[in-house]
Amino acid sequence: MVVNLVPVRRRRRVTSRAPVAGYRNGGRGALQHTGRTKPRAALGCPPRAAAGIIVLEAFRETGYDGAMSGGVMRELRKGRGALTNRGGRFEAAARAAEDDGWGGLDEPLPPLATTVEPDAARTVIARNESPDLGFDRSINPYRGCEHGCVYCYARPSHAFLGLSPGQDFESRLFAKPNAAARLRDELRRPGYRCAPIALGTNTDPYQPIERERKITRSVLEVLAEHNHPLTIVTKSALIARDIDILAPMAERRLARAAVSVTTLDRRLANRLEPRASTPKRRLGAIRALSAVGIPTRVMAAPIIPGLNDTAIEEILGAAAAAGATGAAYVVLRLPGEVADLFEEWLAAHAPLKAARVMALVRGMHGGKRYDSRFHARQRGTGAYADMIAQRFAAARRRLGLAAREAPLDTSAFAPPPAPGAQPELF
Repeated sequence: MVVNLVPVRRRRRVTSRAPVAGYRNGGRGALQHTGRTKPRAALGCPPRAAAGIIVLEAFRETGYDGAMSGGVMRELRKGRGALTNRGGRFEAAARAAEDDGWGGLDEPLPPLATTVEPDAARTVIARNESPDLGFDRSINPYRGCEHGCVYCYARPSHAFLGLSPGQDFESRLFAKPNAAARLRDELRRPGYRCAPIALGTNTDPYQPIERERKITRSVLEVLAEHNHPLTIVTKSALIARDIDILAPMAERRLARAAVSVTTLDRRLANRLEPRASTPKRRLGAIRALSAVGIPTRVMAAPIIPGLNDTAIEEILGAAAAAGATGAAYVVLRLPGEVADLFEEWLAAHAPLKAARVMALVRGMHGGKRYDSRFHARQRGTGAYADMIAQRFAAARRRLGLAAREAPLDTSAFAPPPAPGAQPELF
């Protein structure tokens, strides 16, 4: 099998590019030959493939060895959510596989190993001004997420790293080992004003690599030490490991949690979220957190019309029985590259439902696969979105689940002292 590089028309003007010997930036993503060295055609390659010098190096690092089906490179691997490792929107070329007679394109691929690289962050608190979010600051100890949820709206962020929002997002991860130290630095700044910090807003803080690295736990320890309020959203039962930190904080109104449950169907969950905790274990986490007094709500997210929306009442009922105190939901969001990845997943795992699911998705987003406007992106618009909202509200009222949560306490916050400062005795 060989891999060909296929030029891609770029949607944005390119103003700079990594240098390639004998070529210069010709504008609009093109490289022009300078005449100082032999052109690529002299080496048996067409001049227009010059940009492939750059792209080929990147592909060699990512280790592409996939196959192609129907014009889309299929790299389906066991335990991964995305079917492909398609390039991001900033890439200058796409990849296509051809059978060279030395191996069929349908041969099974080996499992894709997870790699973790350090991300030496200078700051860890990310801020936002979005009017449809219930927080203005957050911490994500990891970039990328091994849970592999095919619908994850955070996938496009990997494109900014020059990596694929597909399988790279699930397997090429970045950890912030200095997160706790950077957090202390930011909390002690003179102008810092306390407000709840949200964990799990982009990637899951309790994804599998947290079990050994314990970066999320180190962040919790700092927040607990200085009486700083926090919220957590996760789909991992690993959150129960940190009950010893979260329970005392909850007693002081400094912590609350939310556990995401997409479906109670284990087979569907295994295909949608291959490395996340099973639905049964997530309900077990809700039960464990609630039992020690940690306010815990269920997040029915995402609600995918035509796929899991029939289970809204079932999910809320199971969560209420496990002790959940509240409930919320978010409809399916397909920003950037996620739309194509999700449609590939539908074609492979739910082909008979694919057309209806995407028709309903477009109906909830004004005829598009995704509407990025504030509020509309979370709930959708139109008759079907209204029906989901009404069903959810009715089930929540019937089960006694709260729509809103009690505010957390910010008055007890005590900033970390400056390094080397004399501790106060009283």
